[in-house]
Amino acid sequence: MGNAGYVTLPPSTMLSPAPVVLVSCAEKDHPENRNMVTVAWAGTVNSDPPVVSVSLRKERYSHSLILNSGEFVVNLADEAMCRAVDFCGVRSGRDVDKAAETGLRYIPAEGMKTAPAVEGAPVHLCCRVKQVLELGSHDCFLGEVAAVQVRKDLVDEKGGVRLEKARLIAYSHGLYQTLSGVLGFFGWSVAREDVLKRRMARYR
Repeated sequence: MGNAGYVTLPPSTMLSPAPVVLVSCAEKDHPENRNMVTVAWAGTVNSDPPVVSVSLRKERYSHSLILNSGEFVVNLADEAMCRAVDFCGVRSGRDVDKAAETGLRYIPAEGMKTAPAVEGAPVHLCCRVKQVLELGSHDCFLGEVAAVQVRKDLVDEKGGVRLEKARLIAYSHGLYQTLSGVLGFFGWSVAREDVLKRRMARYR
Protein backbone atom coordinates (compact mmCIF):
# COMPACT_ATOMS: atom_id res chain seq x y z
CA MET A 1 0.00 0.00 0.00
CA GLY A 2 1.56 3.28 -1.12
CA ASN A 3 1.39 6.80 0.22
CA ALA A 4 -0.12 9.57 -1.85
CA GLY A 5 2.56 11.83 -3.28
CA TYR A 6 5.33 9.21 -3.17
CA VAL A 7 6.67 6.61 -5.58
CA THR A 8 7.93 3.37 -4.03
CA LEU A 9 11.29 2.16 -5.37
CA PRO A 10 13.23 -1.07 -4.76
CA PRO A 11 15.41 -1.14 -1.61
CA SER A 12 18.65 0.80 -2.08
CA THR A 13 21.23 2.90 -0.24
CA MET A 14 19.70 6.27 -1.13
CA LEU A 15 20.93 7.99 2.00
CA SER A 16 21.82 11.43 0.68
CA PRO A 17 23.68 13.66 0.77
CA ALA A 18 26.75 11.79 1.96
CA PRO A 19 30.20 13.15 2.67
CA VAL A 20 32.57 12.52 -0.21
CA VAL A 21 36.07 11.91 1.07
CA LEU A 22 39.47 10.79 -0.15
CA VAL A 23 40.77 7.84 1.83
CA SER A 24 44.55 7.59 1.69
CA CYS A 25 46.54 4.50 2.57
CA ALA A 26 49.79 2.70 1.83
CA GLU A 27 51.32 -0.76 1.64
CA LYS A 28 52.54 -1.93 5.06
CA ASP A 29 56.01 -3.15 4.03
CA HIS A 30 56.45 -0.70 1.16
CA PRO A 31 54.94 2.61 2.32
CA GLU A 32 56.12 4.26 -0.88
CA ASN A 33 53.26 2.36 -2.58
CA ARG A 34 50.45 4.77 -1.71
CA ASN A 35 46.94 5.30 -2.94
CA MET A 36 43.94 7.51 -2.47
CA VAL A 37 40.41 6.33 -3.17
CA THR A 38 37.16 8.27 -3.29
CA VAL A 39 34.56 7.04 -0.82
CA ALA A 40 31.01 8.30 -0.43
CA TRP A 41 30.16 5.54 2.03
CA ALA A 42 31.76 7.03 5.11
CA GLY A 43 30.30 8.04 8.42
CA THR A 44 30.59 8.58 12.16
CA VAL A 45 29.75 5.56 14.31
CA ASN A 46 30.99 6.42 17.81
CA SER A 47 32.16 9.42 19.83
CA ASP A 48 34.06 7.91 22.76
CA PRO A 49 36.39 6.63 21.49
CA PRO A 50 35.96 8.51 18.20
CA VAL A 51 35.31 5.96 15.45
CA VAL A 52 34.48 6.50 11.78
CA SER A 53 33.62 4.02 9.06
CA VAL A 54 34.52 3.61 5.40
CA SER A 55 33.14 0.86 3.19
CA LEU A 56 35.07 -0.63 0.28
CA ARG A 57 34.62 -3.52 -2.11
CA LYS A 58 37.15 -6.32 -1.63
CA GLU A 59 38.42 -5.89 -5.19
CA ARG A 60 39.45 -2.27 -4.66
CA TYR A 61 43.20 -1.73 -4.51
CA SER A 62 42.90 0.27 -1.28
CA HIS A 63 41.04 -2.57 0.45
CA SER A 64 44.13 -4.77 0.70
CA LEU A 65 46.37 -1.83 1.62
CA ILE A 66 44.15 -0.89 4.56
CA LEU A 67 43.56 -4.49 5.61
CA ASN A 68 47.28 -5.25 5.77
CA SER A 69 48.52 -1.96 7.21
CA GLY A 70 45.70 -1.41 9.70
CA GLU A 71 45.65 2.31 8.92
CA PHE A 72 43.86 4.85 6.76
CA VAL A 73 43.30 8.59 6.64
CA VAL A 74 39.95 10.16 5.82
CA ASN A 75 40.62 13.43 4.00
CA LEU A 76 37.60 15.74 3.78
CA ALA A 77 37.26 17.21 0.30
CA ASP A 78 36.50 20.77 -0.78
CA GLU A 79 35.30 22.32 -4.04
CA ALA A 80 38.84 22.89 -5.33
CA MET A 81 39.52 19.15 -5.04
CA CYS A 82 36.29 17.98 -6.70
CA ARG A 83 37.69 17.06 -10.11
CA ALA A 84 40.58 15.16 -8.52
CA VAL A 85 38.14 13.43 -6.17
CA ASP A 86 36.10 12.18 -9.11
CA PHE A 87 39.24 10.94 -10.91
CA CYS A 88 40.34 9.02 -7.82
CA GLY A 89 36.98 7.27 -7.78
CA VAL A 90 36.98 6.09 -11.40
CA ARG A 91 40.64 5.07 -11.83
CA SER A 92 42.44 2.30 -9.96
CA GLY A 93 45.69 2.79 -8.11
CA ARG A 94 46.82 -0.49 -9.63
CA ASP A 95 46.92 1.22 -13.02
CA VAL A 96 47.81 4.86 -12.38
CA ASP A 97 49.63 7.05 -9.89
CA LYS A 98 46.70 9.16 -8.76
CA ALA A 99 48.87 11.79 -7.11
CA ALA A 100 50.81 12.32 -10.31
CA GLU A 101 47.64 12.41 -12.41
CA THR A 102 45.74 14.85 -10.19
CA GLY A 103 48.52 17.03 -8.79
CA LEU A 104 47.58 16.12 -5.23
CA ARG A 105 50.45 15.43 -2.84
CA TYR A 106 50.87 12.99 0.01
CA ILE A 107 52.15 14.33 3.32
CA PRO A 108 52.83 12.64 6.67
CA ALA A 109 49.76 11.95 8.79
CA GLU A 110 49.89 12.51 12.53
CA GLY A 111 50.14 9.25 14.47
CA MET A 112 50.31 7.01 11.41
CA LYS A 113 53.18 4.62 10.69
CA THR A 114 52.16 3.94 7.09
CA ALA A 115 49.11 5.83 5.85
CA PRO A 116 49.73 9.34 4.46
CA ALA A 117 47.39 12.32 4.37
CA VAL A 118 46.51 14.46 1.34
CA GLU A 119 47.94 17.96 1.31
CA GLY A 120 45.37 20.74 1.00
CA ALA A 121 42.43 18.74 2.29
CA PRO A 122 40.55 20.78 4.90
CA VAL A 123 40.67 18.02 7.53
CA HIS A 124 42.54 14.73 8.00
CA LEU A 125 41.07 12.03 10.26
CA CYS A 126 43.98 9.69 10.96
CA CYS A 127 42.59 6.25 11.77
CA ARG A 128 43.71 2.87 13.04
CA VAL A 129 41.53 -0.07 12.01
CA LYS A 130 39.54 -1.26 14.98
CA GLN A 131 37.31 -3.82 13.25
CA VAL A 132 36.38 -5.04 9.78
CA LEU A 133 32.77 -6.02 9.09
CA GLU A 134 32.12 -8.23 6.08
CA LEU A 135 28.66 -7.15 4.96
CA GLY A 136 28.29 -8.49 1.41
CA SER A 137 29.24 -6.30 -1.53
CA HIS A 138 31.41 -4.15 0.77
CA ASP A 139 33.60 -4.54 3.82
CA CYS A 140 33.16 -1.85 6.43
CA PHE A 141 36.37 -0.66 8.08
CA LEU A 142 35.83 0.85 11.51
CA GLY A 143 38.68 3.20 12.27
CA GLU A 144 39.47 4.69 15.65
CA VAL A 145 40.58 8.27 15.13
CA ALA A 146 44.11 8.65 16.49
CA ALA A 147 44.56 12.29 15.44
CA VAL A 148 42.77 15.09 13.61
CA GLN A 149 44.63 17.64 11.49
CA VAL A 150 42.78 20.82 10.46
CA ARG A 151 44.06 23.26 7.83
CA LYS A 152 45.32 26.41 9.56
CA ASP A 153 43.03 28.81 7.68
CA LEU A 154 40.02 27.03 9.19
CA VAL A 155 41.06 27.63 12.79
CA ASP A 156 40.15 31.02 14.26
CA GLU A 157 42.10 33.11 16.75
CA LYS A 158 40.34 31.40 19.67
CA GLY A 159 41.18 27.92 18.41
CA GLY A 160 37.69 27.23 17.11
CA VAL A 161 37.29 25.19 13.94
CA ARG A 162 35.36 27.11 11.27
CA LEU A 163 34.41 24.18 9.05
CA GLU A 164 31.60 26.20 7.48
CA LYS A 165 34.34 28.08 5.61
CA ALA A 166 35.88 24.94 4.15
CA ARG A 167 33.62 24.80 1.06
CA LEU A 168 33.11 21.06 1.58
CA ILE A 169 31.39 18.94 -1.04
CA ALA A 170 28.83 16.18 -0.74
CA TYR A 171 27.67 13.32 -2.94
CA SER A 172 23.98 12.93 -3.66
CA HIS A 173 22.61 10.23 -5.97
CA GLY A 174 25.47 10.36 -8.47
CA LEU A 175 26.12 14.11 -8.23
CA TYR A 176 28.79 16.13 -6.46
CA GLN A 177 27.20 19.11 -4.76
CA THR A 178 28.38 22.10 -2.78
CA LEU A 179 27.53 22.75 0.85
CA SER A 180 26.82 26.46 0.97
CA GLY A 181 25.12 28.58 3.57
CA VAL A 182 24.32 27.89 7.21
CA LEU A 183 20.66 27.32 8.09
CA GLY A 184 21.13 26.84 11.80
CA PHE A 185 23.26 25.28 14.53
CA PHE A 186 22.61 22.36 16.86
CA GLY A 187 19.80 23.42 19.18
CA TRP A 188 18.85 26.55 17.25
CA SER A 189 15.18 25.55 17.22
CA VAL A 190 14.99 26.10 20.98
CA ALA A 191 17.58 28.89 21.38
CA ARG A 192 16.64 32.23 22.91
CA GLU A 193 16.27 35.01 20.36
CA ASP A 194 19.37 36.86 21.55
CA VAL A 195 21.46 33.67 21.38
CA LEU A 196 20.11 32.88 17.94
CA LYS A 197 20.98 36.34 16.61
CA ARG A 198 24.46 36.31 18.14
CA ARG A 199 25.34 32.80 16.96
CA MET A 200 23.96 33.20 13.45
CA ALA A 201 25.69 36.57 12.95
CA ARG A 202 29.07 34.84 12.68
CA TYR A 203 27.92 32.90 9.60
CA ARG A 204 26.59 35.84 7.62
